[in-house]
Amino acid sequence: MEPHEFWQEIHPPEDAVPPPWQDRFPARLPDGRILFLPIRALGDGTTGIASLILNQAGFDVETTLAEMLAAQLAPLDLDIVVGLPTLGLSLARSVAERLGHARYVPLGTSRKFWYRDELSIPLTSITSPGATKRLYIDPRLLPLLEGARVALIDDVISSGTSITAGLDLLKLAGHRPETVGAAMLQTTRWKDMLSEGHGLGEDHVKGVIRTPLLRRTPEGWQPEES
Repeated sequence: MEPHEFWQEIHPPEDAVPPPWQDRFPARLPDGRILFLPIRALGDGTTGIASLILNQAGFDVETTLAEMLAAQLAPLDLDIVVGLPTLGLSLARSVAERLGHARYVPLGTSRKFWYRDELSIPLTSITSPGATKRLYIDPRLLPLLEGARVALIDDVISSGTSITAGLDLLKLAGHRPETVGAAMLQTTRWKDMLSEGHGLGEDHVKGVIRTPLLRRTPEGWQPEES
């Protein structure tokens, strides 16, 4: 596949190929269909991950992922969805709409003059190494969280640093989400951070796609974890 062809089409189940993989990972959707994701080597050169950049996805792919995540969240009877910037915002908005909500709460990294520094948290990301921003919540939106059943949404949960920043910010504001959700749960490195830092076990985490950590071998990429 050419680089621009990834994330544009959902393939039938029979298109999946077993490991070792050369340049693409066959991520399986809940209905058995396949979304091919590019494999990107990490800094050590021996391990890699399957990548998803949601704002580059075809509209049908983006819609399908939002619908499938909303279906997982629907039984929780949520009142409001909170979205993490940047790529989690469009997913959170779409999921909220499919849950029948009239609006959602977007977190942001751009400080407006009426924001309060005490309602902000440092934010880093695996896809933007070395870059540190601050994560803010608009104080005017805090009443929407009062007494509400909340879901915190990001596009991908990987190391857990971004979703933990969102959880820390909501904790500062006095709230603990019922669940966190993502289009993709990338490896399982996030588990300890969410469990130890916020008491959120795997049953509190919803994801449409799950992808393993990959290890490079002479034949190609193999899954390192189940």
